[in-house]
Amino acid sequence: MDRTDKSLIALRRILRATELYGRRLAKEAGLTAVQLRVLQIVAESGRSTPKELSDRMGVTQATITALINKLERKGLLTRQRSETDRRQTNLMVTAEGHAKVDDAPDPLQQRYVQQFEAMEDWEQAMMVSVLERLAGMLDAEEIDASPVLTVGEISSHGKV
Repeated sequence: MDRTDKSLIALRRILRATELYGRRLAKEAGLTAVQLRVLQIVAESGRSTPKELSDRMGVTQATITALINKLERKGLLTRQRSETDRRQTNLMVTAEGHAKVDDAPDPLQQRYVQQFEAMEDWEQAMMVSVLERLAGMLDAEEIDASPVLTVGEISSHGKV
């Protein structure tokens, strides 16, 4: 087998692992990986603003608003006007949202992060370089994407 085939197999395995995790998460928690990550971020801090989420996840305000709306409709997140700045909205995870976070399967990206951070600095730099090059080869460097390993829920504009 040549290197081209080996590289395509490795890429397919990554995509497949992400897809399988997404299916498991949807089945067990009824959430997408991105929705779970939003809940995790808000739960970690106790409260968050849409702007903070947008900045932290590296996606547009419109993308975050759509995610917040879905989580609010599911009763997992609530919005509350800030007492100090009436123009600002604070987000808080409901009791049901906390239960979803606690019961969700171990996120795929947590396993990746743990192993990536255990690598030597030069290995991390090489990995980032290779992944950025791969994104460029697939004309994907301009796609709006959060640091969440997921498939699906991508709009026609490439937003998560």
